[in-house]
Amino acid sequence: MAEHNDTGMQGEALACRHLEEQGFAILETNWRRGKYEVDIIAYKEGLIVFAEVKTRHRTDYGNPEEFVDHKKQKAYIRLADAYVTKHRREEEVRFDIISVVASPDGTHIEHLENAFSSVEVMRR
Repeated sequence: MAEHNDTGMQGEALACRHLEEQGFAILETNWRRGKYEVDIIAYKEGLIVFAEVKTRHRTDYGNPEEFVDHKKQKAYIRLADAYVTKHRREEEVRFDIISVVASPDGTHIEHLENAFSSVEVMRR
């Protein structure tokens, strides 16, 4: 497996642990629909979170969360709609980004809650 895939899997595992420490139950990881995928779907107190995890070893070219572009956001919105329809979920939905920087100096996790909304993304 390519090194970037290992890095991504490690970041997703750290992000799952972070969400569980915040009281979330992990419903799905790497949930697919067509060619798109949600990294983590989590649940807590009437809220379903669709989380995109971005993991990097360095921030020389920007912070990981800066790489969740408009196209990725639109895909997440469509995936969320498909997921809640398929599973007949009626809870509130939120879109988060979990940024993981795993460098030799240590690992830093930043959880950006409500990083984007369906209203603002679809308006563009």
